Amino acid sequence: MTGPEAGGTTAAEGAAADAAPRPRTSTRDRDELRRRLVRWLATQVRDPEVSELVVPESNGMSSETLLFECTWGDPDGSSAGARVTQACAARLIPDPEAVPVFPVYDLERQFRVLRLVGERTQVPVPRTLWLELDPEAIGSPFFVMERVDGVVPPDIMPYPFGSWLSEASRADQDRLQDASVRVLAELHGADVSEQDIAFLELERPGDTALRRHLAEQRSYYEWVVSDGARSPLIERTFDWLEDHWPTSEGAPVISWGDARIGNMMFRDFEPVAVLDWEMAAVGPREIDIGWMVYLHRFLDDIAIQAGLPGMPDFMRLDDVAEAYARHAGHTPGDLDFFTMYAALRHAIVMSRVARRQVLFGEIAMPDDPDDMIMHRPTLEQMLAGTYWDKL
Repeated sequence: MTGPEAGGTTAAEGAAADAAPRPRTSTRDRDELRRRLVRWLATQVRDPEVSELVVPESNGMSSETLLFECTWGDPDGSSAGARVTQACAARLIPDPEAVPVFPVYDLERQFRVLRLVGERTQVPVPRTLWLELDPEAIGSPFFVMERVDGVVPPDIMPYPFGSWLSEASRADQDRLQDASVRVLAELHGADVSEQDIAFLELERPGDTALRRHLAEQRSYYEWVVSDGARSPLIERTFDWLEDHWPTSEGAPVISWGDARIGNMMFRDFEPVAVLDWEMAAVGPREIDIGWMVYLHRFLDDIAIQAGLPGMPDFMRLDDVAEAYARHAGHTPGDLDFFTMYAALRHAIVMSRVARRQVLFGEIAMPDDPDDMIMHRPTLEQMLAGTYWDKL
């Protein structure tokens, strides 16, 4: 949910591994991958050459990312000896031996949504190049996109601990925040039909997009706790959501799913690449708004717990809602519900991440399954209705 899709510094794990220890993500032989990639590229372009494959240090635990440069002959052969060079980023399904965070990795879905968003909106997404679903090609399905240069608010150490963003002027922080919210407004206003986004519909029971979205989370939770260590806290949160269901969900839109600034690349505090579409789906606008606000709070809480001042004036719920209404012409509703929903989704992911750490011998299985939720105190405060009072 999070490895850099382009540019080499953002975490594709999304919220999944923010500020958490990172177990190994791959056991693949990079030299062998490169040889096979060159062979495959020869079926797509003339006389390809590929640089050394680089796995970014921040490579996430969901999909695997490889960075490289590819050079090939002039496509139409009109210029003798002319070569084309492209900085590339490839996304692979994670190595099964790395105990993936999610049960299913649909690279075709990611490729299609990247292309759709690039064609129908002004959202800056990397240009898609090639998609290969046959695992025989390089040992895994994969797709390749252009690599974009820029900087990313870091996950390790989390940007509120001290980074180019936390140390920027308040005016620049506000500029980045407003631009990030504007990306959501632009995405949600995409000129698409129901048929255009049908491939993003979740195949779960439910008479609305939000009901199906929640059903997907229930299914994911059941997969995570298939070892029998169920989480009473997560199950209480599911119950809370049922008891506080929005009276009106609004028209469904393309939901980015992992809408956070750690999945965006910036230049001069403006977004130049929007990355990690692994959790894209159809759903209410507020899914992305709640996630963007809560995922900042998650990182900021860690900084505050470490005795640092954090960034208390950044990504405040009311400010984000106001900016979204200004850019989208739509006033977000039920944000208490959607920030709680974000905390629930994140709790399930963090519970899976902790189980990976247990399997890799990095931590011991706790007696209380709720202790596998890194933001357990926050979620408990949210259920008690006291969390947002401290902001």
